[in-house]
Amino acid sequence: MKHAHVEHTHERDGADDVTIYLGHEELTIRRRYEALSMLNDLLIGIWFLVGSIAFFYPEWKDAGIWLFVIGSAQLMVRPGIRLAQRIHLRRFPPGQWEM
Repeated sequence: MKHAHVEHTHERDGADDVTIYLGHEELTIRRRYEALSMLNDLLIGIWFLVGSIAFFYPEWKDAGIWLFVIGSAQLMVRPGIRLAQRIHLRRFPPGQWEM
């Protein structure tokens, strides 16, 4: 049985892919930062939608408030994802960067 493993590729054109191998199956995430940003936006929408619905029911009001707080905090994650996409710290083997 094959074990799960992950491969990361970075192309010069900025494409950044992650491939996760699970036995005979593989999951490829292209442009991982863009995918992460979309997932973040989807979760923000879910928090605010469910929080808004919770306000229709008095017993769920506190849960709605907390979902709004979580969604608001998660809005701050978005610029962090975009910043991480543009800034990379890359390690070079010794001798490759010496002059």
